[in-house]
Amino acid sequence: MATDRIEREIFIKASQNRVWAALTQPEHIARWFGDSAELDLRPGGKMVFGWTEYGSHHAVVERVEPPSFFSYRWGHGAEVVPAAGNSTLVEFTLTPADAGTVLRVVETGFASLNGSDVEKATAVRENTEGWASELGELQQYAEGQAA
Repeated sequence: MATDRIEREIFIKASQNRVWAALTQPEHIARWFGDSAELDLRPGGKMVFGWTEYGSHHAVVERVEPPSFFSYRWGHGAEVVPAAGNSTLVEFTLTPADAGTVLRVVETGFASLNGSDVEKATAVRENTEGWASELGELQQYAEGQAA
């Protein structure tokens, strides 16, 4: 398998608090990541991201350190409850920078997914493409919000 890790970093012309809200408040998440969101923002809290086209994707909050770090483990596939062998870990690090925020996203755990090497490589490719698209939407949303 080529990689077990996806890393992306973007600069968002918005305050760290605004970006934090966009990542951790369901009413904001649903504006850039899927069509609906539920989130219990505490370690062990449950999350659900809903896409009309792709179904509901479940996650469990791992760490919350406002407003600089947030992570969750999410199931690979619709209606999958995260567990060993079927989930990856997503970590967001927010760092204030020149009139904005640097957001770093790291997703790991693809090598430990159940399935063939081809299926694992497909998951990496699909999520790499997905993060490129979704982070662009997050950037546009956070930068466009009223101050």
